Amino acid sequence: MLVRLPDPQLLRTLSTGKIHAMNASNPHESHINLHIGHEELVIRNRYETLSIANDVLIGLVFLVGSFLFFSESTVTLGTWLFVIGSFQMLIRPTIRLVRRIHLQKVYPQSPADTVRDY
Repeated sequence: MLVRLPDPQLLRTLSTGKIHAMNASNPHESHINLHIGHEELVIRNRYETLSIANDVLIGLVFLVGSFLFFSESTVTLGTWLFVIGSFQMLIRPTIRLVRRIHLQKVYPQSPADTVRDY
């Protein structure tokens, strides 16, 4: 996949893809060509989807746990949901770390990305 960006300033904020060329023949042209392989896009999309699903589950677990604190008979269950939700909060950085390692194995020459937070 070839992505054409109109502004060279975006280079500073972009962390995905591998930069192959910046049009060395005409340095005044304001386009950057990024080549992102299909496999890399699939890997990134899968981990992003996994992270989003985890975030939704975290929200649901804490929401249900909060409602369970309204009744004395369900406080223990609410507490356990908060413990589960807290554990799920640890899963988020684990997903990011596994994604990063996976991409480094597939594309060892690629710089590690640090900007995309999912």
